[in-house]
Amino acid sequence: MTTPQTSEAQGATGDTVEVSVVVPVYNEQDNVAPLADEIRAAMERTGRPWELIYVDDGSSDRTAEICEGLEGVRLVRHAHNLGQSAATVTGIRAARGETIVTLDGDGQNDPASIPELLAALETHDVAQGIRAKRRDTLWRRFGSRLAWLVRNLVVRDGIKDIGCSLRAFPRDVALWLPPFDGLHRLMPALFVFLGLRVRQVETNHRPRTAGVSKYGNLKRGARGLFDLLGLLWLKRRMISPRGRLR
Repeated sequence: MTTPQTSEAQGATGDTVEVSVVVPVYNEQDNVAPLADEIRAAMERTGRPWELIYVDDGSSDRTAEICEGLEGVRLVRHAHNLGQSAATVTGIRAARGETIVTLDGDGQNDPASIPELLAALETHDVAQGIRAKRRDTLWRRFGSRLAWLVRNLVVRDGIKDIGCSLRAFPRDVALWLPPFDGLHRLMPALFVFLGLRVRQVETNHRPRTAGVSKYGNLKRGARGLFDLLGLLWLKRRMISPRGRLR
């Protein structure tokens, strides 16, 4: 994966950070401000020191400009559009917290579910969201269901909703994962292969109210079939970065 050229705007919630919320964004100028407010409200309920990192993936609209004006937001910018996986990796590397929370920047993942995910980490290594009531089109839901059936038949990772970006996990393990295009989708499966205890938590899912989707079923389906071969290989070759996990 190409090394991104980044620049940072000032912003954090304090010197000590336990949780870093990482949000990749691309042409989401109408969503970044209200989403930041919702994330702030959710994190304040947890009582944990935290930071919010927006990774602008080379947006061509006013996304980066708006992010720079948001109080308490750290902005990391890609000079060019590199994709959601690259933006996720950039955010994780820039993070200061031991725990990472990721979610999409389109507002469909509800930040109100973050406290429940963090609570699940008291007994598990990873908390993976499950979109309990998908608010996507029937066509997109059909594509996701088909992909789930095929993936579980082949790799048997047990993850019910690998397409949900709302998740919480340890930063040190995430840094050990190979940075590749598709990592943002396949990360839960890799955590399972590593032997981490993954708790799957039902989360609220909302319809998109602004902007346009960057993905389609045909494009995702073709990449998904290719990714299955990589998952099979990784499943057989994966070793733990921390030795024997709990």
